[in-house]
Amino acid sequence: MLQPLRDTFRAVDYPDLLVGLDSADDAAVYRLNANQAIVSTTDFFPPVVDDPYDFGSIAAANALSDVYAMGGKPLFAINLVAFPEGMDLRHLQEILRGGAEKIAEAGAVVAGGHSINDKEPKYGLAVTGVVDPKSLLTKGGSKPGEVLILTKKLGVGVVTTALKQQIAKDKDIANATVSMKRLNNVAAAAAKAAGAKSVTDITGFGLLGHAHEMAHLGHVRFRIFANSLQWLPGAVEYGESGAFPGGMGNNKHFFTPWISFNSAVPELIGDMMLTPETSGGLLMAVWPKKVNIVQELCPEAYVIGEVLAGDGQIEIVP
Repeated sequence: MLQPLRDTFRAVDYPDLLVGLDSADDAAVYRLNANQAIVSTTDFFPPVVDDPYDFGSIAAANALSDVYAMGGKPLFAINLVAFPEGMDLRHLQEILRGGAEKIAEAGAVVAGGHSINDKEPKYGLAVTGVVDPKSLLTKGGSKPGEVLILTKKLGVGVVTTALKQQIAKDKDIANATVSMKRLNNVAAAAAKAAGAKSVTDITGFGLLGHAHEMAHLGHVRFRIFANSLQWLPGAVEYGESGAFPGGMGNNKHFFTPWISFNSAVPELIGDMMLTPETSGGLLMAVWPKKVNIVQELCPEAYVIGEVLAGDGQIEIVP
C-alpha cells in the first residue's frame, strides 16, 4: 500500500525531506534551512486505562515521544478526538485536560484540534517540533561495539490487557500509568549528551519489533540479554496468565523471521518482548564508555544488549 506513495513522492524530488516514506522512522523531518528542520508526527488510540485524565496524559506523552526520538523539541500539538454521542462530556473534558497539561509540561502548547463521532472514544495528537538537522537522531546509525540502553521498564501491554480482563491489581495499574505518563525528554537529552546516533521509542511493535527496525536500518545485528530486562510490577505474572493484547500475535508473525531465541530463554519472555508497549522508553545505541553519561542524566536507563556485525537480525540470549 505504501509503495505507490513512495513512487509518487520520491525522496530525490524532495531534497529537504530529510526523513520520509523511504525509511520507517519515528517522524517525518523537513529541512527549513541549514540550522532548522520541522519534525512532524501523529498518534492516537482507544483508552488504555480507566481514568480519563490519565488516558489523556498517556496519549500526549506517547505522541510527544516520536519528536524526542528524533532529537527534536516539541513546539505545538493538534488534538485528534473520536467520541461517542451520548457519553458524558465531562470524560472528554478530562481527557483533553490531561493531554493539554502533558503538552504544557513538555514546553509546548495545544493549538487546535478536530473531533468526530465514533462508537469508541479515541484520543491522540499531531505534534510539530523543531530540530537542528546536524543533531537529528534516527533509527539507523548503530555501530558494532556499541551497547543498547533502554530507558523505561517493559510490560505496559500485559498490565493494561490485564486491566481489561479485570485481573490487574490497582498498584500495578498505578505503576504502569506513572511509566506511561513520563515524558522521554530527559532520555532524549541523555542520548544526545552521550553522542547517540541511533534512537527509537518502544511502542506498538514491542521491544523486538522496534529493535529490528534499528538493526535493519543500521545494517547491524543486536544481541539482547533477556535476564537484563526490567519489568513493571505484575507484568510477568499477567503474562503467565495469558494477558496478551492481539498485537503481540501480529508482531510475532511479522518479526519472527528476524529473531533467534536461545533455548534457555522462556517462550513467555519472548512473547512479552514482542508485546506492544504504550508510551514506552527510548532504545538507544551508545559506546560503552558513554553509558555512565546516560545513566547520570537518566537514572532509570539500563543496558540490555550489544551491537554486532549483521543486517537486521536480533539474537536473544539469557
